[in-house]
Amino acid sequence: MACCYQIALGGVTAAGAASSFSVKSKFKPLRVLKAEHLNPMASDLSPDPSVFHDGSSSSSFPRRDLVFIVNPRGANGRTGKEWKKLLPYLRSRLEKNCPYHAIDITREAIREGADAVVAVGGDGTLHEVVNGFFWAGKPVTNHDREVTRSTALGLIPLGTGSDFARTLGWLVGSTAIWINLMCSLSLASIRKNDPFEAIDRITKGMRSRMDVGVITGESEESHYFINVADIHLSAKAGYFASRYKRFGNLCYVIGALQAFMGHKNQDLRIKVNEGQWETCSQVTALCIGNAKYFGGGMKITPNADPSSGNFEVVILQDFKCVFSIEVEDISGSGSIYVQSDGEHLGFLPRKFCILPSAIEMIC
Repeated sequence: MACCYQIALGGVTAAGAASSFSVKSKFKPLRVLKAEHLNPMASDLSPDPSVFHDGSSSSSFPRRDLVFIVNPRGANGRTGKEWKKLLPYLRSRLEKNCPYHAIDITREAIREGADAVVAVGGDGTLHEVVNGFFWAGKPVTNHDREVTRSTALGLIPLGTGSDFARTLGWLVGSTAIWINLMCSLSLASIRKNDPFEAIDRITKGMRSRMDVGVITGESEESHYFINVADIHLSAKAGYFASRYKRFGNLCYVIGALQAFMGHKNQDLRIKVNEGQWETCSQVTALCIGNAKYFGGGMKITPNADPSSGNFEVVILQDFKCVFSIEVEDISGSGSIYVQSDGEHLGFLPRKFCILPSAIEMIC
């Protein structure tokens, strides 16, 4: 899971994948770096009621504020150079015990009235930031009730897959060879991602409404996704692929090969748009797309549109447009994997619903 940092420059806050830092460039040439070690979220991404706006917590993990004041020009510039060498080690020590840190940062930023929360990284970081827009089943709101402009979601796609960015046309291309092992779907043409274009979008601040998917299980706790949720083989492949991210997009090949070992198709019961239960026999994978791509460039739900108010659901070679779908494992084995935005969520049963226009996104 992403461990995130904050950077505040002139009142603008950004969140990205690394460790928990806040840099304020108020006094030059001094640089102030504030490292916040926030309380970790539960492993199921459930809201932690012990984390409050005022920073108080009943958790056994106390919040620590570390402030580093660095003069980069000290010792004729040697201080700045040595500080850069120390940062990787500092981050490695601070990033322990802080899974789902981006969720906490996002909620705090929204409550403080940030104009935008920008995810800098891949689909995993974006996934956590999206979940930070909600708490206890409801959207997080600004503490100032007189403010009418909501906090927007921004994205600078710098991750392994960055599949959601592909749907928006910001990032195209893939080395996800493993897709051809599953089915003969076309891959996107190659175009290099340009983070400078992403920054230009952020500064322009143009907004569009985006749908968000919500997943509920037997625990009734809500989990949110903005890209694609999937079940069975593809979810299992994603679960294994997450262990090999250090190999870049090759992780999807390794994950797929590992998932195929011992794989068996399963009969599933599904309920579409609150209708009747029906049986789908020998399902290899079921994908619920709010957007088009997953797995590092596989165009799995080609008609999905994150502003349409509907999912596209692909079951084997079939597809449907729906606003909700429930899925159960007929065998009751409890071993059919579920993931969303590349993050492992557990196993069936699950219900997937769409929240139309739930988030404003800077496009």
